[in-house]
Amino acid sequence: MHIQGMDNEKITRSEGHGRLKRILAVRFGLAGPVLAALFFLPAGTLDYWQAWTYMALLLMPIFLVVVYFLKKDPELLERRMRMKEKEPAQKIIIKLSYLLFLAAFLLPGFDRRFGWSSVPAWLVLTADIIVLAGYGGFFRVMCENRFLSRVVEVEQQQKVIDTGPYALVRHPMYAAIIPLYLFSPLALGSFWAMIPAAFIPLVIIARIFNEEKVLSRELPGYRKYARRVKFRLIPGVW
Repeated sequence: MHIQGMDNEKITRSEGHGRLKRILAVRFGLAGPVLAALFFLPAGTLDYWQAWTYMALLLMPIFLVVVYFLKKDPELLERRMRMKEKEPAQKIIIKLSYLLFLAAFLLPGFDRRFGWSSVPAWLVLTADIIVLAGYGGFFRVMCENRFLSRVVEVEQQQKVIDTGPYALVRHPMYAAIIPLYLFSPLALGSFWAMIPAAFIPLVIIARIFNEEKVLSRELPGYRKYARRVKFRLIPGVW
């Protein structure tokens, strides 16, 4: 009976991983066309090297990270797939962030079409490097914290992570992705798109405040950790 139970558990887990792979394949398959539509339709042309470079920098690392965690920790990918927020404040924050992301990704195409900005190639490439470094930092955080969910929640077996980047700041994931968001407009060759992108850190800060309330209330040991690691995003600053 025990062996049969173990076999059933393996089958269930295998079915779950198969379903996860199918969902990831669909989402990744849609990511390229969606990004292309956001960039090239407003631009009115495919002659937009900044967008091609940005898409390659974004999609190739995502593919490699997904392949890595499918083997290493598929449960982490399942957590990253969750989209439904439970906290009312987070629902509002997510809606605001979607609007800002949409504006920050649509404006560069129009900027390319109408020639509003003239971002030098060296600055575009520098921004590309920062975007890639931001995603590298995000990957490092994923390796450290297997409970890194997309939504604000505390799971039953979750514990406080205080090693790696979490020993420096309490929210290293946000510290990694904020530069990615801020420099994406420059990577796409637009100064004007930096206006909506500049508000994204403010939305993330609002998310952090609400997230810390939830963690302090529901995650054992988080208050002690917050007293020990005093900075949220930037060591020595905030």
